[in-house]
Amino acid sequence: MGVISIDVALFKKMVTNGAINLKNNHAEVDLLNVFPVPDGDTGTNMSMTAISGIRELENCESSSIVEAAKVLSRGCLMGARGNSGVILSQFFRGLYVGIKELQHNYLTIDDLMACLESGRKIAYKAVMEPVEGTILTVVRVSAEKTRENFEKFTTIEELLEFYLASAIETLNDTPNLLPVLKEAGVVDSGGAGFVKIIEGMVMALRGEILEVQDTDVKKPEVQAINVEDIKYFYSINYELELKKPDQFEIRELKAALSLVGENLSVERDNNIVKTHINTNRPGRVIDISQKQGEFQVLTIENLKYQAKKQEMEAEKPSPKKPFGLIAVCFGEGISQTFRDLGVDYVIEGGQTMNPSTEAFVEAIKKVNAENVIIIPNNSNVIMAANQAKGLVSDTNVEVLKAKTMAQGYVSLVNYNPEATLEENMAAMQAQVESVTSGEITYSIRDTEIGGVKIQSGDYMGISNGEILVSTKEKSVCLKELLKKIIKEDSEIITFFLGADITEEEADALEDICTELNPSIDVEVVDGKQEIYSYIIAVE
Repeated sequence: MGVISIDVALFKKMVTNGAINLKNNHAEVDLLNVFPVPDGDTGTNMSMTAISGIRELENCESSSIVEAAKVLSRGCLMGARGNSGVILSQFFRGLYVGIKELQHNYLTIDDLMACLESGRKIAYKAVMEPVEGTILTVVRVSAEKTRENFEKFTTIEELLEFYLASAIETLNDTPNLLPVLKEAGVVDSGGAGFVKIIEGMVMALRGEILEVQDTDVKKPEVQAINVEDIKYFYSINYELELKKPDQFEIRELKAALSLVGENLSVERDNNIVKTHINTNRPGRVIDISQKQGEFQVLTIENLKYQAKKQEMEAEKPSPKKPFGLIAVCFGEGISQTFRDLGVDYVIEGGQTMNPSTEAFVEAIKKVNAENVIIIPNNSNVIMAANQAKGLVSDTNVEVLKAKTMAQGYVSLVNYNPEATLEENMAAMQAQVESVTSGEITYSIRDTEIGGVKIQSGDYMGISNGEILVSTKEKSVCLKELLKKIIKEDSEIITFFLGADITEEEADALEDICTELNPSIDVEVVDGKQEIYSYIIAVE
């Protein structure tokens, strides 16, 4: 007999398995990005979004399925990264909306169908201009087809297996709905990430419980902490002598502990295992670890108490200033340039790591201003920034539609701390729309986009989101791109130099540009960014 209801324990297993299945396959999803650039990160963004929700769920002690869905939704909301990650967080919010009015503590097949439909509705509402052929289509069509065939299902497995099959079929059809996908020879990456989550949930229903293959965590760093920044209150360090060294798998211990906290570090030295983790469930960490052996050293520190003590010793917070600017930047030189131009707080990331909704919320708090303008500098960051805007009630927040680093850079020319928020937004947005952006990076696969044939390893010249040039030589690519973006009326061109640019290459820029427009002023900033050899702003 199949499963006819989902209790809170099974609900947790299903969504956790889905998140782990995506995490284990996120690199495969990353490669599906239309642009064959090395910073493709849809799978990574969606995985980090889902894992953020799962970590909150792991710390939820409630036996209520409604509360579990609420905690999952909140965790995904705060951890949402990138456009697909934000849409995924809204899908999980939709599941909670479908669950929150339940009068019983489990999901029936009717309840699950309602949740999937609610997930579709809420996900679509999150996008102002939905585009078909994306994750939204996969979510919508899967729910619609499942509803059409609902009377055929007698068990939850049958329903969810059909939903998964519909999702896969719709995903495979996305290139027919979005020409750029067909041209690039890929399916939609966001839809592919969503399929991985549903696939993991179906596997859990079948009893196939997955393990995290790679925790991707960093060793803890010693730094000052604030109470507001702390999600995990206890810092645990231990040395454990193994009971059965020959049977011990460090990967299995990492997988078990990775869902209980963060800043995990596990190292083995012969029969001794040394571990660090920050958690809200020290008892759970001890239970998991003690199955492997006996503690030789065990210390537990309360980070919240330490942070409160630090705050008591610190000065009282200053009153809010009238204006604050937040920008998302990558590259040491670029970040410093934005600070020099008046940005109060730089969130490291953007092209190589999209910041989460929570990162924006925390940045808004730290800026401590009555009015805040966020400069995303990336089209895949705007949705998370707008989501954060809706979570802050004591600050006026606006998000500039700056989709490139060049647009964000030139927008600062029109920033006036004496003007109103509305006046600044209008002036800065006008400047954003006046600039032509350019980037030089390299391809990681063969493809064809917009009629441009691209081979793996080629240098690509991109302008305003469109690949215009693809060549084997970086210098040739740069010259060809500049021919297309420097016009007769262009007045200023600014280059942010990547970490790979030599002094000789930098010195040649002025001559290359003035050959195309003798009156153009050339500015050069040592951006020190990775992946992008040049980031260019033409005004």
